Amino acid sequence: MGFGSKDPSVAMLDFLRQVGGCAVVDGGLATELEAHGADLNDPLWSAKCLVSSPDLIRKVHLDYLIAGANIIISASYQATIQGFEARGFSKEESEALMFKSVKIACEARDIFHNIHPNGPYTLGAGKASLRKQPILVAASIGSYGAFLANGSEYSGDYGKEETLQTLKDFHRRRLQVLAESGADLIAFETIPNKIEAQAYVELLEENNIRIPAWFSFSAKDENNVVSGDSILVCAAVANACEKVVAVGINCTPPRYIHGLILSIRKATDKPIVIYPNSGERYDADRKEWVAQQRTRATRHHYGYNCIGIS
Repeated sequence: MGFGSKDPSVAMLDFLRQVGGCAVVDGGLATELEAHGADLNDPLWSAKCLVSSPDLIRKVHLDYLIAGANIIISASYQATIQGFEARGFSKEESEALMFKSVKIACEARDIFHNIHPNGPYTLGAGKASLRKQPILVAASIGSYGAFLANGSEYSGDYGKEETLQTLKDFHRRRLQVLAESGADLIAFETIPNKIEAQAYVELLEENNIRIPAWFSFSAKDENNVVSGDSILVCAAVANACEKVVAVGINCTPPRYIHGLILSIRKATDKPIVIYPNSGERYDADRKEWVAQQRTRATRHHYGYNCIGIS
């Protein structure tokens, strides 16, 4: 679809109005890849499938579109030049794999728009109109902690040696590549602290990035991101950047979402994007998600991932 030459904030609002005021964001990519047999026990996580099973990624994207998603997110969350180089790929090959993540998502969108009643994919009763709705492809950028694969993306504790400049140096080329990949926007996901949000803002402004972005933070309660930084302060950082067209929360227990929406709305009038997790806690030592004790509050949750005007 793309935003063309329109002001990106206006274009995002137009997109949301076209889909009824609230757009459905796809679900967990890695969860579905594993459900189809992919082994993601790897530092590259879902990005491993860009090498081993790209067709499976395309299938999962398409499944989400058939289910009603208006936005699909590329398999580039843990795709970094540094991570691919550690696996023996050259810099050029690493950048090509990041391009590939968006190309696969765009291919899935093209297939969806051209579904034929007698083809291998069907939309089911009452869903034919979905093919006429606009679909956005968001290029995912995970936090520095995701690359470290030590659980720090869920704590925001990168140590004193990581500064604003080192974070910018880490993300710069990755952002440049994905911004030129054909994606409609950049999804900065699971942002755990204020300093990384500030690094993203400066990179967007310094590198003349021509597509918009959304910022999605990971929170530990209704008022703070996982590092302890205030969600109000973090949302204000995102709000100050004209290239940011939505602000929100992901990878956060559903019981905190309502309060976080109220907090974010105090800092910005931009659309809010929400895609919580199942309510489990990540155990960095065991490298797995651990179920939390259910409470009455955990039963109040959002039934799907969305971005909308609240």
